[in-house]
Amino acid sequence: MGGESTTHTVPRGTGAERIGSPLGQRLSGAAVALGLVLFLGGFAWGAVVYRPYTVPTTSMAPTIDAGDRVLAQRVDSGGIRRGDVVVFRDTSWVTNSDVVKRVVAVGGDTVGCCTDGKLTVNGKQIEEPYLPKGSLAEITDFPTVKVPEGRLFLLGDERQGSLDSTAHLTDAARGTVARGAVSARVDAVAWPMKGMLKPPTGFEALGALSAPGPLRTIVVLIVVGAALVLGGAAYGPVAKRLGRSRTRPEPAGVH
Repeated sequence: MGGESTTHTVPRGTGAERIGSPLGQRLSGAAVALGLVLFLGGFAWGAVVYRPYTVPTTSMAPTIDAGDRVLAQRVDSGGIRRGDVVVFRDTSWVTNSDVVKRVVAVGGDTVGCCTDGKLTVNGKQIEEPYLPKGSLAEITDFPTVKVPEGRLFLLGDERQGSLDSTAHLTDAARGTVARGAVSARVDAVAWPMKGMLKPPTGFEALGALSAPGPLRTIVVLIVVGAALVLGGAAYGPVAKRLGRSRTRPEPAGVH
């Protein structure tokens, strides 16, 4: 009687067709579900709170360059403070177009330039580190302006080329813009990815600054959500590969 030696593959564990453990499958499903909630919730929150704008000019350079894509938080008129970079619309400035400038004085303030080469608000010299390196606070002195209540005085960070409040001093409102004309406050430059705008600390001596919007929290939610979705979805393929690595050929015996 002849015999032959044969081999066959025997799984080391039970349930060779099962991919991963029941607990692992439940946890991966929960991770995907939670990840989707965080990911989609973050995008939905961002869409409600923020609006994207493309800045067409260099008047806010180097903070915002021409062509930069910014994210601006929707705010009401009561949420605007000195140092904020805001988006507004005023037909006496530009027709049917949004404008982006920095608020340097609010209603009741007295603003002027220049004292020792610096902007002054309510008699205090303002440090403006966001200006182009080596540039003056203004190319020429402008007369002191008392900002009416409910209005704002705005300047571009690139003072030499910005058509800002100083270009409208002969208007009836003396270059000021109504608070109600502001629709949003810029929080970050999204593209290219320059990140969040730096706090305008030079205005701290005059009062509280605006707190950053929830953009960082929104980004964290989206990133964590994406990681959970990808991690949960990867569980099946990883468990299947590990299951295959646990099987090995074993001799079936001689018969």
